[in-house]
Amino acid sequence: MHDLILCVDDDPITLMLCKMVISKASFSKEIITAQNGEEALNYFDNLKLNNLGEKINKYATLVFLDLNMPVMDGWDFLDHFYNEEYTSFFKDTKVIVLSSTIDPEDINKSKTYPMVIDFISKPITKEVLENLKSLI
Repeated sequence: MHDLILCVDDDPITLMLCKMVISKASFSKEIITAQNGEEALNYFDNLKLNNLGEKINKYATLVFLDLNMPVMDGWDFLDHFYNEEYTSFFKDTKVIVLSSTIDPEDINKSKTYPMVIDFISKPITKEVLENLKSLI
């Protein structure tokens, strides 16, 4: 079980479903959301600023990330988050791409990011979460 999970998606119904399924599966104690990659990066930036170099004790160690979003898409989020500015603070954070795309190129590209541990198709289900437990 993760203490804190971040779900990033521009669709409010997907975010609601993500929170509901994760809660019902007892997969996390707390789920927070962001509507695009910029909001997700702001979450991590605010943690760094509020802790002023101190060790950050509580942060999202798992991110469910959509790829196709306005403002900042999932790829831009991954490009920024892969930077040492983030990986040094949040080295325990893993990402699961949660997308409706079936493009093999997207699946292969996601595997080039070390923090991405899986690529799953929407919608998220309790069965998917059960299968993920072995990866996490």
